[in-house]
Amino acid sequence: VPMPGYEVHILDEDGHEVEKPGTIGAIVIKLPLPPSCLPTLWQAEPRFRQSYLTRYPGYYLTGDAGYKDENGYLFIMSRIDDIINVAGHRLSTGGMEEVLAGHADVAECAVLGVADQLKGELPMGFVVLKAGVERPSGEICGELVAKVRQEIGPVAAFKLVAIVGRLPKTRSGKILRGTMKAIADDSDWKMPATIDDPVTLDEIAGSLRELGYAKGYRSKTG
Repeated sequence: VPMPGYEVHILDEDGHEVEKPGTIGAIVIKLPLPPSCLPTLWQAEPRFRQSYLTRYPGYYLTGDAGYKDENGYLFIMSRIDDIINVAGHRLSTGGMEEVLAGHADVAECAVLGVADQLKGELPMGFVVLKAGVERPSGEICGELVAKVRQEIGPVAAFKLVAIVGRLPKTRSGKILRGTMKAIADDSDWKMPATIDDPVTLDEIAGSLRELGYAKGYRSKTG
């Protein structure tokens, strides 16, 4: 439950209040902010306004996405950047990652939205298996697809999943989802300065090609 003094709302992409319980939207705080909140960024007032106050006038944008249940409890699902639009349905890739991580054979995973001409975006999963797992990849992938369908629903349209040896990360351990998405969509991308091992992007590109994506990928590790 939000702390006293914080008037928290859930807004859709057009800035309208989300009234249906359980519907994911952008978590915002109605202005003015309560005492003790940050009033700006040090020597970066324009960037503060652009980042937090411009998208939804009259509200402070937290950058998180979530929903309220029928009792008014607030659930934070993921960052706004992790919300994808599948045929008009706003879905949390973080929620899908939670489902995949619940599989007994999965050590870690990542889900990102890739461009699709029909649905706008489709979720694509990458999983790293636990040491010692020797079951057929196709069998595990089938179980993962069924698990997402059962726990989130057919609306997720989760059918694209690849088993990989490792995930591209920064030296601090952050998964490079944005770079992976850019490669999948054949968009322009730059080698992240903080990447731990650039070769992991070549490995991911290989898995993407097997799924029919990243056809124009060119390695930047040479």
